[in-house]
Amino acid sequence: MLQTTLIIIGVIVVIGVAALLGLTITMPNTFRVQRSATMKAPPEKIFPLINDFHQWLAWSPWEKLDPNLKRTYSGPSSGAGAVYEWEGNKQVGKGRMEITEALPPSKLTIKLDFLKPFEAHNTVDFLLDRQGDSTNVTWAMYGPQGFMFKLMHLFFNMDKMVGKDYEKGLANLKSIVEK
Repeated sequence: MLQTTLIIIGVIVVIGVAALLGLTITMPNTFRVQRSATMKAPPEKIFPLINDFHQWLAWSPWEKLDPNLKRTYSGPSSGAGAVYEWEGNKQVGKGRMEITEALPPSKLTIKLDFLKPFEAHNTVDFLLDRQGDSTNVTWAMYGPQGFMFKLMHLFFNMDKMVGKDYEKGLANLKSIVEK
């Protein structure tokens, strides 16, 4: 009786793992997280706060998560070639950002490399679209989604996790530019 029960449990586990792996394989090979906010300010006032990594201290949702965060800046102070590297606690990890394209005041593209707690290489875009006396700011991150990330996304919703941080960062940015 015990042996039959163990065999049944084993078969159920194997079927469950196979179903999980099958579902993982069918997921898209890329991901995208995006949030937007409208700010009562011209893009010329907003763009410098995004284009200069030193300015991120004032609005980025991750800057205050580790009081001992180590920051390194290199390259030009802003625009294409500007680099920001960080290393901190488990909430912020370790990584590097480099501005690869700066088209003031409407678009900024960043190469984003996470090194810890996991390795990932993504792209971040900021798009600023003037709408009368306001600007719609869109913050997006996208990139490849390998098998392990697909598997992880079955249990953790990347859009909700990162999206809430983007919403907080955009709200912080809005409060600064609307003063």
